[in-house]
Amino acid sequence: MVTRQQEAPERMLRLVIGPGGEAVVDLAARLPGRGMWLAARRDVVEAPKLAQSMARAMRREVKLPEDFAKLVCEGLARRVQDGISLARRAGEAVSGFQKCRDMITGGRAGLLLCAEGASQDELARLLSGHRDLPVMRVPERFLAVAFGRGRAVYAVVAPGALARRLKTECERFWGVAEGALPDPAVRPARVS
Repeated sequence: MVTRQQEAPERMLRLVIGPGGEAVVDLAARLPGRGMWLAARRDVVEAPKLAQSMARAMRREVKLPEDFAKLVCEGLARRVQDGISLARRAGEAVSGFQKCRDMITGGRAGLLLCAEGASQDELARLLSGHRDLPVMRVPERFLAVAFGRGRAVYAVVAPGALARRLKTECERFWGVAEGALPDPAVRPARVS
């Protein structure tokens, strides 16, 4: 809506207007009503004329919360963490260097999640010979919380729908976060 760029809907952010004229972020893209799509980028969700653009598109007054970008970022962070937890509970994700290495060398890896502060040398050792495996960086605490550990650096997700969804959620998160890492324990009230 702001940039006039077209992308796949799962890579964008959907907004709907609530009954009171407030903008609601529909991260799962399931809420009823006419949706508006935004690029998942920080500069777009912080655009000063976002409310005006939405009002023009919807032909009615639209209210944006003051902390709109923060709400979007927290919602995306929650979706990434929930996706990691879901993959773990479904038995499609493992954590720990050796378990990850075994899945990678066995050809059972669809996505490698790597904590932000992980060593590049150790990552190269983990991937040795498997450079085509997608690698997404996530905040370390996302992995630690999802796997119920004090610290987790790597996780591997089996190929399939969960790995694809998690990769897309990570891309959307980093597009909006740009280094701002909200606390994953905070569940925003306005974001679906």
